[in-house]
Amino acid sequence: MPFAAENILLIGSILLFVSLVIGKTGYRFGVPALLLFLLVGMLFGSDGVGLQFNNPSVAQSIGMVALSIILFSGGMDTKMAEIKPVMKEGVILATGGVLVTALLTGIFVYWISGITGQHIPLNLLEALLLASVMASTDSASVFSILRSKRLYLKHHLRPMLELESGSNDPMAYLLTILCIQMLQSESIGFGNLALELVMQLGIGAICGYLLGKLTTFTLNRINIQYESLYPVLLLSLVFFVFSFTNLVQGNGYLAVYIAGVIVGNRPFVHKKSVVSFFDGFAWLCQIIMFLTLGLLVRPHELLAVSSLGLLVGIFLILIARPVSVFLCLAPFRRLTFKSRLFVSWVGLRGAVPIIFATYPQIAGIPHANLIFNVVFFITILSLLVQGMSISVVAKWLKLAIPARRTQNTFGMELPDAIKSAISEISVTKEILRNGNKLMNLSLPDNTLVVMINRQERYFIPTGKTLLKESDKLLVITDNDRELLKTYESLGIDDYTLQKN
Repeated sequence: MPFAAENILLIGSILLFVSLVIGKTGYRFGVPALLLFLLVGMLFGSDGVGLQFNNPSVAQSIGMVALSIILFSGGMDTKMAEIKPVMKEGVILATGGVLVTALLTGIFVYWISGITGQHIPLNLLEALLLASVMASTDSASVFSILRSKRLYLKHHLRPMLELESGSNDPMAYLLTILCIQMLQSESIGFGNLALELVMQLGIGAICGYLLGKLTTFTLNRINIQYESLYPVLLLSLVFFVFSFTNLVQGNGYLAVYIAGVIVGNRPFVHKKSVVSFFDGFAWLCQIIMFLTLGLLVRPHELLAVSSLGLLVGIFLILIARPVSVFLCLAPFRRLTFKSRLFVSWVGLRGAVPIIFATYPQIAGIPHANLIFNVVFFITILSLLVQGMSISVVAKWLKLAIPARRTQNTFGMELPDAIKSAISEISVTKEILRNGNKLMNLSLPDNTLVVMINRQERYFIPTGKTLLKESDKLLVITDNDRELLKTYESLGIDDYTLQKN
């Protein structure tokens, strides 16, 4: 079926529906949803159902728009207090880690490409280009897998990994462009490269910080009559941050991630609904991006590079990534060996390397299709091997923190400007040990039970209200510390904190 205008909505709706159904099914078996979205695209592509899509430029444009939304949404979900303790580690991994990974992998590719038995030798520059394209970890994959699995980690590892994946694209991008320019016989000095790197990172960070503040200011000062238009306003500001930063020679991906962190850690009007919109929209962007990339590849061509892709993928996962991580984190003594080992394992590849692999195709570089197919093969391998085993490895290394049981019986949340803490508590026999009236509970003076849910019936209690087992209490107090006192007084170990 051709991509005619009258068919786009039909094809798009079918692809989205199939992706969501398969993604939900795969989640039960621990398969990363992003891998399944990629496979759905391949299934409907030229070697499957027969949808013809062979335009790297369009795929690159779709990826650029999608990544800007994904990075901004990921930044909004990142707490500043969480990334401050690991700022240095994350930045070093995002720069030095990418460089070391590219150099090690490039040398290995150059050595191995001529002896795989597939007659596809690459020269050193081409090998370094392939390695540079896939040197960075993928933000979409890291954000999606860590958060969808609700994986809580010791030693601030999760914010470190998210910071690295959200800020390491500039280095991989510059290395990719450098290799392309050198292959095209364009002279470029290493001094110019260093200057461009500083400009990309520096201007990107400054624009992200300043425009992030400007975005928050704009959201709070512009009075729009309809609440539903605020997500649209923020979306326009996100695209402005990305495009303006690129216009002034900064890195737009880094800028939108930092702007997302700034915006997410500041109060603004209708924040809950806006954050909820961007969370869903980011998932839509991920689906569209991975479907598009899946349509772009020809699966039968992956078989031709399978031995090279497998060898390079194993080297990248087991040698290049661990060596770069251990070298970059060597100065940080507080990180345990197990923590470094886990960071080494979470070197997920995904959409970003595939999008970067379209640059050689557009530039007409020799063996560009080979590079694209090898990167695609390694991405599937990474999502399959690393993506499916992250939770297992975290538990094996004893770095996983058990997630507390979540409830949302009342569906109530407090605005960010309010620092009070709200929680839901289930009444048990132990809680009623001193009597079954509300006044018999050992609650601190500044803790209030504001509502009770009993068999889907809600009512406001008084001190003489009789409590029953399985009642759910909506409790509010001044802050987290006072809430902890409430749990202790009631003898509760497992609780749900709804608002910090």
